[in-house]
Amino acid sequence: MKTFHFITLGCKVNSYESEAMGQILSKHGYENSSSLKNNDLVIINTCSVTQTGAAKSRKMIRRAIKNNPNAICIVVGCYSQLESDAVKDIEGVNIILGTRNREKIYDYILEFKQNCEQIIDVSPTRINDKFDYLSVTSYSENTRAYLKIQDGCNNFCTYCIIPYTRGEMRSRNKDDVINEAKALVENGFKELVLTGIHTAGYGVDLNNYSFSDLVEDLSKVEGLKRLRISSIEASQIDDKLIRLIKESGVVVNHLHIPLQSGCDSTLKRMNRKYNTAYYFNEISKLKEAIMDIAITTDVIVGFPGETEEEFQQTYEFIKKVGFSSLHVFPYSRRNGTVAARMPNQVEDITKTNRVNELINLSNELHKEYASKFINQTLGVLIERFDESKQLYYGHTTNYLKVGIKSEINLHNQIVDVKLTKVNEDGTILGVLV
Repeated sequence: MKTFHFITLGCKVNSYESEAMGQILSKHGYENSSSLKNNDLVIINTCSVTQTGAAKSRKMIRRAIKNNPNAICIVVGCYSQLESDAVKDIEGVNIILGTRNREKIYDYILEFKQNCEQIIDVSPTRINDKFDYLSVTSYSENTRAYLKIQDGCNNFCTYCIIPYTRGEMRSRNKDDVINEAKALVENGFKELVLTGIHTAGYGVDLNNYSFSDLVEDLSKVEGLKRLRISSIEASQIDDKLIRLIKESGVVVNHLHIPLQSGCDSTLKRMNRKYNTAYYFNEISKLKEAIMDIAITTDVIVGFPGETEEEFQQTYEFIKKVGFSSLHVFPYSRRNGTVAARMPNQVEDITKTNRVNELINLSNELHKEYASKFINQTLGVLIERFDESKQLYYGHTTNYLKVGIKSEINLHNQIVDVKLTKVNEDGTILGVLV
């Protein structure tokens, strides 16, 4: 049996696209291998969101070639889109694709086998690019399934390279999205996670069909138990979406709403399209309508020019909003972005200290939020079993991680659990009801 092995770096979109390419290869007689060595094909799906991501991509390409000296080596994704010249000079790379035409991967393998010459299909991102047709009907490992609905971004935040690697926002055909959702549910997935580069930007290029319209249609898919949104901007939360979260019974009570900074002057330098007053007002509307909603966020610390006073404004604003947890990132200088050329770059030690402060705050906020649900019974989708702790772990609709004991196999079941205790690491213990 011919085997392939994927090395996937970066975001949920990359995970989706690797799965889709893997299913194409499986249809043509290749078997997905977990082995790092001696495969017939090795595919590195790269990331370029930071300089560190680019460096890691190069490292993983070289490692894959060393471990699979006789394999056809295929490099795809954002790093190869942005720096294809650097990739083509790595000895052993056979096929280079960017962020489009991945559905042709098997055709390129046949072409390489025939001609034994390096293939490069990387074209500049363009306005009105079409949505790449990649489809996933199952996942080899996950219990929740990612469903990619759009690609690209129009925001051009000053720290971000992604609009240059992915192009402008473009939406997937709604019928394709709904049909894929139905197929995933038929294959046993109870929870779908809508994902994209700018997920809730879905519909900006469509006539009279919005992101909320898609969410409503997906919430009606027979058999679907949970629909989660991977990320959404505060400006994209409309009354219809709030109603769906509150009333549908399928759209979960958890939203990830990037903040990036709680300081208006920093947000302006980032070219974010809101200020803190607007953001706080939108969150307040959500919390007023849905009392138990979990709101998580992204925060970048150490952005160029961020003073101690500006950081403290961010710290206090996060406390004021009352998120259920934070994803905290130190600013990473990325060549090719506006922010990389800004003066007053913040020292690494300062960034590290600020990251640690916000991680500690995140832990406090998470425990405070989770404690509200102790002695309540919530549905938990069981995702994995931890042999060392003899516990099943899963998540509630509002994304609380819960561990429970059970003598029977609960994998991929939604079970009622009474929450009993919040551990120091933020996980919650519960008992079956």
